[in-house]
Amino acid sequence: MTYDSYIFDMDGTLWDAVDGYCDVWNAAIGSFGIDCPRIDRERLFTQMGKPLDAIMDALIPGDFDREAFMKRLAELEADIVPRCGGTLYPHVKDVLGSLCKQGARIFLVSNCGARGIDNFFSYTGLGEFFDDSLAHGTYGLCKADNIALIVERHALKRPAYVGDTQLDVDSAHAAGIAAIWAAYGFGTAEGAEHRIDSFDRLLSI
Repeated sequence: MTYDSYIFDMDGTLWDAVDGYCDVWNAAIGSFGIDCPRIDRERLFTQMGKPLDAIMDALIPGDFDREAFMKRLAELEADIVPRCGGTLYPHVKDVLGSLCKQGARIFLVSNCGARGIDNFFSYTGLGEFFDDSLAHGTYGLCKADNIALIVERHALKRPAYVGDTQLDVDSAHAAGIAAIWAAYGFGTAEGAEHRIDSFDRLLSI
């Protein structure tokens, strides 16, 4: 099977921004005066790939204004992430450029907040490669529904989703498309049509 379009997950697939996200979460917790353990890389790493509200429920106990907290989290992310960013995995920019030159269409679907993808593009400068993108925070849809929406919106014929967790593989299949597991990322997965151990291995599929 060859693919004419690729829909990418962001965190754990294109870059690692966990340390920056820890700064965002800790700043939000501090501004609300919430008494909870500091969010470090080890704690946040286990939650990567989930929607932000699910991460909040898992990491921050107690009674507080969750809606206001999520709004503050988004504000802090928009300030912090475009400055401190994250680390792109090796070969990401070159491979995206190669895929586009070969005629493939490129998309991004992430479980991040509404501003998360814009922050990613702002820091990395990779927005030029992507035809479209959707975040969980845009419409509140699950990842499978956002993948399906991208496929429908652009009438994609042979798309594949590239992600690093079981949720990514399951979401791709629920949307009716193939999955490519990025085994170098944050999670483990079974059932994907393909596995890549580094980003440049996409060019061999």
